[in-house]
Amino acid sequence: MAAPAESPWLHEEVASRMQQRLDWIVKPPETWCHWEPVRGGMQAHQLLRERYPQAECTIHEPVARREAVAQDKLGSRWWQLSRWKGAAVHMAEPADGSMDMLWANMLLHTAADPQTLIERWHKALKVDGYVMFSCLGPDTVQQLHRLYAELGWGPAGHTFTDMHDWGDMLVHSGFAEPVMDMERITLTFATPQRLLQELRELGRNFHPGRFAGMRGRDWKAGLLQKIEERWADKQPDGQLSLTFEIVYGHAYKPQPKLRLEANSAVSLEDMKAMLKQPRNTGLR
Repeated sequence: MAAPAESPWLHEEVASRMQQRLDWIVKPPETWCHWEPVRGGMQAHQLLRERYPQAECTIHEPVARREAVAQDKLGSRWWQLSRWKGAAVHMAEPADGSMDMLWANMLLHTAADPQTLIERWHKALKVDGYVMFSCLGPDTVQQLHRLYAELGWGPAGHTFTDMHDWGDMLVHSGFAEPVMDMERITLTFATPQRLLQELRELGRNFHPGRFAGMRGRDWKAGLLQKIEERWADKQPDGQLSLTFEIVYGHAYKPQPKLRLEANSAVSLEDMKAMLKQPRNTGLR
């Protein structure tokens, strides 16, 4: 079952926390891209537009059904005041070297080829442009993983990447000075049914070793019973705790390095110019 074309509560909450990190940025972007906002945070998109009202915005939604939602909810109609006030909004994949900021919330952990995705972000940014992203880390929903392991049901989900490995991928893709940090968010649920509903809204199990067929009603009823009886983290009042590790990342696109061959010559004047060239990371 695919995730719905809407922003889960957790994604909006993470986007709100990630926006606080924009307080570190001195120079506001003139152009920015919201990469897949329908899942990443529709409310967050409006807050970003309010933060940067004069910045030209590009919305990129590669999935057709979510692109239609983004066009309907986030695009400007001719009769709306927002079309005539503030900067333009475009629905497109950003052109190479066109963005000052690229915003991608709670997306990277769902990518089949995250390295390639990061490289696409790098290409879309101008020199000194920066990416702001968040994703799930490896300590996410360990309570569910432990229950599945105890019952011999195979993996409950694919393994999420550690923040240090994300940093290495950023550097490998050409980004510089990645800043990575993480936090854990614990949610509580009154019933197993509500807990499963939250997980369905967040996405699906991408593990290649997951159960290949369709699960039946009896299996689901058994899962709900096992959660009620054997859940690892229960509050004194019976609430079920579920923990998510959230990874935040920031990195900028540096000036391209001079590519050296086995025998290369660089004039003294060119070297002086390269050393004097200013670098603006946008940070205070």
